[in-house]
Amino acid sequence: MTIDPLPDGLLTRARALEYGFSDLELAAAVRRGALVRLQRGAYLATEPATAELRHRSAVLATVAGLRLPGAVGHVSAAVLHGLPVYAIPLERVHLVRRPQAAGSGSARVHLHVARLPQAEVVALAGIAVTTVTRTVVDLARSVPFESAVVTADAALARGATTTAELVACLERMGPVPGSRRAARVLAFADDRSESVGESRSRVLVHRLGLPVPVLQIPVLSPAGTLIGRCDFGWPDLWTVGEFDGRTKYGRLLRPGQSAADAVYEEKLREDALRDADQQVVRWTWPELSTPPVIGQRLLRAFERGRRRA
Repeated sequence: MTIDPLPDGLLTRARALEYGFSDLELAAAVRRGALVRLQRGAYLATEPATAELRHRSAVLATVAGLRLPGAVGHVSAAVLHGLPVYAIPLERVHLVRRPQAAGSGSARVHLHVARLPQAEVVALAGIAVTTVTRTVVDLARSVPFESAVVTADAALARGATTTAELVACLERMGPVPGSRRAARVLAFADDRSESVGESRSRVLVHRLGLPVPVLQIPVLSPAGTLIGRCDFGWPDLWTVGEFDGRTKYGRLLRPGQSAADAVYEEKLREDALRDADQQVVRWTWPELSTPPVIGQRLLRAFERGRRRA
């Protein structure tokens, strides 16, 4: 099958028919693996590598078939903006239409009817999408706290929005559903969080009722030289915390450096932190699902740090 696909390798049934292919030929191409069926009337050349990429293609396919205009919003807009969408379902495409809009949602489309100023809409991939600011606020109103914080932290860290812009957007909405929960998310979001794991770790520490950490804290040696920067720090308790995600050491690599070299250098750095009387606590992605494990580890470190202080 030789058809020029639309962006993202997307092929619509209508486009295939224009090229002279029949429904039977499309079905045969799916059976032999030449095409992947994305949804009714939409196909891909290959299966997307991630759920986010599949959702992006679903968004483009859905918008291409719309009879009534609407802006892509909520989690679908976050995906198009390249923001992380931790633990948010991606089965349906989210669209926003202004009040008095006709139509309704479906199994594939979640329709939101809401006031949407034109200033809160941008064009991405040739389609209307809510701005990063509006997208973050809409998610903060409608998804669990942890998921909303992950997206908000990333948007702030990338400089795609500011806390002031987020707060102003929420205030313009007035007393809409979810406004209080959104306010809590915006108050908690922090542009110093550098990964999904770090954002989830902050939420975990908060829910455990532990002291609020300083983010990206520099640690000095007894001689006053910089040992390094740690993800989390509790200076009064002589404790630092590090989230060890699988991609972390990849980010640490310098040109020509192996992962083993990076791990070894990290070990030397941790030795230096301990020589500076810091209690070093590490945790991994799987451990984020067992908060008491991390909580007890931190509490033991805090107790040792109190004795040092």
